[in-house]
Amino acid sequence: MSIIPAPPQAVLFDLDGTLVDTADEFVVIVQALRAEHNLGPMDADVIRSLVSNGSWTLVKVALGMNESHPELAAKRGRLLELYTEVLGTVAKPYPGITDLLAELARRDIPWGLVTNKPRAYAEPLMETLNFNPAPACMVCPDDVTDAKPHPEPLYLACKQIDCLPHRCIYVGDHARDIDAGRGAGMYTIAACYGYIEAGDDPSKWGADASVEHSTELQSALFKTAD
Repeated sequence: MSIIPAPPQAVLFDLDGTLVDTADEFVVIVQALRAEHNLGPMDADVIRSLVSNGSWTLVKVALGMNESHPELAAKRGRLLELYTEVLGTVAKPYPGITDLLAELARRDIPWGLVTNKPRAYAEPLMETLNFNPAPACMVCPDDVTDAKPHPEPLYLACKQIDCLPHRCIYVGDHARDIDAGRGAGMYTIAACYGYIEAGDDPSKWGADASVEHSTELQSALFKTAD
């Protein structure tokens, strides 16, 4: 287990399910994709729990396809087309996030994003949300050879912000986030309010700390900083 940096040189966040609640947009597009195939609506909570696993998983579950299905890639492409139509229309920062970012700015601590969301979708979403202060970096899978759970994206974020990994905190709502953060030698916080799959247990991810609600992040980040 790592010791929390006090104060941290930077705080990095996963995007979907950690910084921003985007799940309802995915509920809309999954239901639309199913309707195109004459399938009834899925349980919205099931869709929300799968968001962190990405578009491939959403399509496979939505249409009952396996990895080798010949139309899987095409159906994923259709899902992403639908996503561009709703991107940023419903998504919103989790409660307390805006205040947290303001507190980071007050303490002169930069923040950034490390996400497995492709830049083609992450960038317009962030432009729509228009965070103030803006992130000091945003690392997407397009920017690296190995995406999370590999630590490469976190190392790149540290390079861009000019901070030492062991002086950085990473917050995420999936085991791959915690694996990546630990691999980079960062202090990790599990966002248990995010998109947790049924049967998954964040207490087994090996995070240094966890929060049950986004409003708890600020105290978790600065519990020893003062």
